[in-house]
Amino acid sequence: MHDTQLDVVFTFATETWDDAVARGLSMSRDRLAHRVLTDQRLGRRMIANPFRSPVQRVAQRARGACGRFPERDDAVLVTPWRLRRTDPRHVAGIERAYRDYDRQLAAAGADFDTPAVITSNPFVAAFCPLEWAGPVTFYVTDDWASYPARQGWWPAYRAAYEAVRRRGRRVCAVSAPLLERVAPTGRAEVVPNGIDPDEWCRPFTVPGWFERIPGPRLLYVGNLQDRVDVAALAELADRRPDRSIVLVGPLLDPAHFADLAARPNVVLHGRVGRDEVVALTRSADVCLVPHCRTPLTEAMSPLKLYEYLAAGRPVAAIDLAPMRLDCRGLVLYDEPGALPEAVDRALALGPAPEPERLSFLHANSWERRHELLLDVALTR
Repeated sequence: MHDTQLDVVFTFATETWDDAVARGLSMSRDRLAHRVLTDQRLGRRMIANPFRSPVQRVAQRARGACGRFPERDDAVLVTPWRLRRTDPRHVAGIERAYRDYDRQLAAAGADFDTPAVITSNPFVAAFCPLEWAGPVTFYVTDDWASYPARQGWWPAYRAAYEAVRRRGRRVCAVSAPLLERVAPTGRAEVVPNGIDPDEWCRPFTVPGWFERIPGPRLLYVGNLQDRVDVAALAELADRRPDRSIVLVGPLLDPAHFADLAARPNVVLHGRVGRDEVVALTRSADVCLVPHCRTPLTEAMSPLKLYEYLAAGRPVAAIDLAPMRLDCRGLVLYDEPGALPEAVDRALALGPAPEPERLSFLHANSWERRHELLLDVALTR
């Protein structure tokens, strides 16, 4: 696949290694960072956090979020620092900032031998010179230029995509629409999200609070924010009052969910740990991906979809290009008003037969995904 014992640098975009550990290495970039640390064929490895200001570092230490990185001679965790807490919004300022980020990485990796760089940060891929390193691969999990929370930087992200093209950076994206938006000129691959088969084959215990909810139980797991189509869920709750809709995850936009939460057959529950995510998903009657149709969701590849299918649950999901997997248990719907009928069809399908579930686990493992991604990133 690629040369052995290559040195590798992986950089996060907005979160840190401690954030990844705190959420149980559940996100795609967390899994990739962990793979970089554990792949025995690699040489020295650097995991790089995004910029942090002195104030942010003090706050991190106060939360007790330090000391989780493995103590190893062949691995280092780097946190570049700067005085300001956020990126500038104009391209010239961003370029200056990431030249400094590059200098700090180069100093920390002075003993590295032209390492391959894999970054989930578009500004690193675009504006870090990385002349001391080897090939650079941009790992894209969302369209930064349509992410609502980052709207102030959309012009800068579009400029970053252009710089990625101009530099011929390699790109791996989790969906074909996302790869088309970056439109790379260098080597490129679609590398979908995946699952950890071991995680979805362990014994599990259904939480008591979930068991007490009347069935059938329709489950959504993820951040509770404006990408969730609450109007579609409200119509589902009203038209199917004998079914319980359970939304699990951090409530990031309470006002968005206020009307929906008032319905008697809707339950909102906060963030849970990875073991509980697995238990809830494996015991739900139907799992849901009721996303609004937006530029962001039209390109994203929801990790939750793979996890729902890994659990063997039937799924009702909005029909977007990245959702169109060849899987018997997946029911897609076109319009928000069609969600109740999609749920009916998913309920009728029932859980996947165990051989079918195990086949899905094998075909969509992170091991397979990372082999493809590392082939792109590490081949000289």
